[in-house]
Amino acid sequence: MKNTQILGLQEESSKLIAEKLNVLLANYSVFYQNTRGAHWNIKGEQFFTLHPKFEELYDSLVLKIDEIAERILTLGATPCHNYSDYLKVSTIQESQEVSDATKCVEQILEAFKTVINLQREILEIAGEAGDEATNSQMGDYITEQEKEVWMYNAYLGK
Repeated sequence: MKNTQILGLQEESSKLIAEKLNVLLANYSVFYQNTRGAHWNIKGEQFFTLHPKFEELYDSLVLKIDEIAERILTLGATPCHNYSDYLKVSTIQESQEVSDATKCVEQILEAFKTVINLQREILEIAGEAGDEATNSQMGDYITEQEKEVWMYNAYLGK
């Protein structure tokens, strides 16, 4: 028996949600690698402030990557796993500037904007499909990330 039948979800709705989750997975994967790059390469007087903050962020991102992939599998689909595939669908671009503190934080905020907007879109689709589990997951991510946005903006003095 297919997972969607056991979960009480419509197959077509689950397929659409899984497709959107794969785009989210791609965005998180690029966001993760960009953050790792910033962590490794940050320079200047903000090094001791941002180096551990970036590590905290990429640790959080890698957990979400795993959770999203597992949700895709739960919905009966296959999560993408190749960076070449991620780069085709991700709306977050690979970072080129990973040593300037202000630029790194601005890129992180832009990445948060991208994933939060996509998560809100998934929330709507999952809500219409009655997919409470995906809805809850996206809501939890948004709640956490809104606080992160506030903190990174505070760092920039905004």
